Amino acid sequence: MAQVTRLAPEEPARLDTETLVRFCAARDPQGAEEAVCRAMEALARGLAEAERAWSRQDWTALDQAAARVAVHARATGMTGLLRSAGDIRACLAAGDAVALAATLARLLRVGERSLYALWNHDAATV
Repeated sequence: MAQVTRLAPEEPARLDTETLVRFCAARDPQGAEEAVCRAMEALARGLAEAERAWSRQDWTALDQAAARVAVHARATGMTGLLRSAGDIRACLAAGDAVALAATLARLLRVGERSLYALWNHDAATV
C-alpha cells in the first residue's frame, strides 16, 4: 500500500517596510491610512477575482487579476505576493495547468498572509 504524505505549505508574508513607508510618506497621515485601506481592498478584490477566474477557466480574466494584484503588491511592498502574481502570469504564458493550479493556491495563501501582515503592521512604523 502506498503511503500518502499530506503537505501543509507554510510561507510567511514578505513585507518590504521601506516600500510601505515610502507609499505612506507621500501622503498626510489620514491620506496614508485611506490609501493603505484602498490598496488592501483592491488586493482582496484581485485575489477573489483570480479565484473566480480559475473556477470559470477564464485565463484572460485570471491574467488581468494577477496583473492588478501585482500593481498593488508592488506599491505596498508585498514582495512575496508580487512574486506569486508574476508566477501566475508566467504559468499562464507557458500553458502549464498543473503549475498554474499550485501557483494559484500559493497566491491565495500568500495573499491572505500579506493582507494580515499589512493590517497588523505597527502604525507607528508607517
